[in-house]
Amino acid sequence: MFRAEHGRAVAVLVRVFGDIDIAEEAVADAFTAAVQRWPADGLPPSPAGWIITTARNRAIDRLRREASRADRHAQAALLHARDEPIEEGPVRDERLRLIFTCCHPALGRGAQVALTLRLLGGLTTAEIARAFLVPEPTMAQRLVRAKGKIRDAGIPYRVPLEPDLPDRLRAVLAVVYLVFNEGYTASSGTGLVRADLCAEAVRLGRLLAELMPEEPEVRGLLALMLLALSRRAARTTAGGDLVPLADQDRDRWDRDLVAEGQAIVRDCLRRNDPGVYQIQAAINAVHSDARSAASTDWPQIVQLYDQLLAYDPSPVVALNRAVAVAEVDGPGTALALVDALDLGTYHLFHAIRADLLRRLGRDVEAATAYETAIKLTDNAAERDFLRRRRRSLSG
Repeated sequence: MFRAEHGRAVAVLVRVFGDIDIAEEAVADAFTAAVQRWPADGLPPSPAGWIITTARNRAIDRLRREASRADRHAQAALLHARDEPIEEGPVRDERLRLIFTCCHPALGRGAQVALTLRLLGGLTTAEIARAFLVPEPTMAQRLVRAKGKIRDAGIPYRVPLEPDLPDRLRAVLAVVYLVFNEGYTASSGTGLVRADLCAEAVRLGRLLAELMPEEPEVRGLLALMLLALSRRAARTTAGGDLVPLADQDRDRWDRDLVAEGQAIVRDCLRRNDPGVYQIQAAINAVHSDARSAASTDWPQIVQLYDQLLAYDPSPVVALNRAVAVAEVDGPGTALALVDALDLGTYHLFHAIRADLLRRLGRDVEAATAYETAIKLTDNAAERDFLRRRRRSLSG
């Protein structure tokens, strides 16, 4: 229930009280009360409604106590709750509205994305830090500063006007993409996938596509998520073990999602206005066209990664490109590209490097790289897969 409803409850309470901290604390109080009461009383008829109502009532009680001590902040929040207007605007979904609101131009791009992931994605500070490849204390400070800037600058929590939507779109797309990535391969826990986050990201992607149908990057992101999600059933065994792309049973891919994603990609190609999400969707479309790993058009994938690097010259994109280069020019060429990257804290850097070393027969070095990757991941399914690969090395 927390994973499914935390984001919506926070979004509703931010609108009610106009304050992030009050909303977060109230929702946390409500879930604490649920943990205490539901085991004995049973689930209420509408658990989500119970959470929101309980959070609102507890926040009002607390604010009344604080307002009686001449706390102006509490008085303002209480007045906002009493006079809460019925707000109309182009974005009517609570969570999507709060994403656009958090992506206010007064905040830096990183702060916009991190704060929204915390409020709406239900991600912990540690999970967000891994997504940004920074230490957890660094991310915690960024979140504190973002909230403080919103409070001190008096940034309003309201639906942006239609002309403001495109300017905030890039950050909004980044938020949805990172929520999907955390769901597609969870940064921690026992399971490879968090289905709730994948479903929420796709839901938000569809809402964005309805809201802004002429924005090609919106459609590109939706296609990317659908094509990636089409492989979900084949990504693990019945026991939950990770299955790499090359070894997946492609008959288990969801062909309806493949067809929908490919149709969107074709529409994006016709528009001829490429961007990072459309190119990534095209890469996934090439994978989904291949009936086997051996029949994949790897040269085309390398070309698409070359184009993606022109739009997003990041080391993570370069790392993914190197994987494709290994299939075209061999693992030795790819290893030289990987070794030139500065991604020492990223577990997939070491996992990919280990696989290239294994393919080159350099098993001692591969074992060391696998061990580093194992230490850097907190996902049990990924860790078990890497251990199996390490054990398969000769000697």
